[in-house]
Amino acid sequence: MTHCLIIGAAGMLGAGLAEALLAKSAIAGKSIAKLTLFDLFEAKTRDTAVALDIRAGDLSAPGTAEALIESRPDVIYHLAAIVSGEAERDFEKGYRINLDGTRHLLEAIRRAQASAPGYRPRFVFASSLAVFGSPLPDIIADDHILTPRSSYGTQKAIGELLLADYSRRGFVDGIGIRLPTICIRPGKPNAAASGFFSGILREPLAGKPALLPVATSVRHWFASPRSAIGYLVHAAEVDAAQLAENRNLTMPGVSATVADEIEALRKKAGDEAVALIKHEADPAIEAIISTWPKAFDTKRALSLGFVPDASFEAIVEAYLEDHASEAR
Repeated sequence: MTHCLIIGAAGMLGAGLAEALLAKSAIAGKSIAKLTLFDLFEAKTRDTAVALDIRAGDLSAPGTAEALIESRPDVIYHLAAIVSGEAERDFEKGYRINLDGTRHLLEAIRRAQASAPGYRPRFVFASSLAVFGSPLPDIIADDHILTPRSSYGTQKAIGELLLADYSRRGFVDGIGIRLPTICIRPGKPNAAASGFFSGILREPLAGKPALLPVATSVRHWFASPRSAIGYLVHAAEVDAAQLAENRNLTMPGVSATVADEIEALRKKAGDEAVALIKHEADPAIEAIISTWPKAFDTKRALSLGFVPDASFEAIVEAYLEDHASEAR
């Protein structure tokens, strides 16, 4: 029997992950007996036979991480973070949430071993493509050196290093997955610099105007929420022996330009939807996006069984299937 802890459970990915785990009812061949959901606000979920422990709090606050680890969860998903744009605007908050919170959590696990020898949970860390920064090749290999050019990317890169070291020392059985930019994100826009990638599709599909702050030639790496949730579930099941010392890896995705996005929108919703997109350059967003990667060679993740979306059109189709109520 397995106890899973999701930190960041009230967010889009956290909520989807909780539902996926409840539907799957097992992880790595063991039945899920308990699911602890933690975030700044209480997460919502459906009734289930699985024991639920729903909590709210600040991971960076003293004692919070220790309280979460007290019940010794077997699988820990660490998804909590403030997003790229907010981390860049508020330097102190970015480091407190994205770095201090991660360090507190890892330290709580390490200290728990004093009273629970042998405790070594699978620790799934949601990292980001922002760990890479310019200059970059057009296609980035698995062994490319991390050179973040933002505070958010730096915080995630440090998290990856901590994950690798705590795994090397035997405190956690860690795996870090660099998620592509998630598109199309349902719900309301967030403060991420990448938010417009979803907005120029989500809003027109709902009959609403959308702003495009960058050129249509901008290329990026994408995954649907459906695929991202699948990556998180699978990450808990990957054999640690296959990871060896390299505990962090980039997830497969779809490389597409903004023009490709718009064409996919046109095919699904017509010229009327495309006409709702207004180009209004934003130098701050352009500066951040210009340092981000365009495409990856993800042989390693593919060999470990991570399955990507088939195309950008498939990403739009997945959104329309999963969130039909949000499209007109």
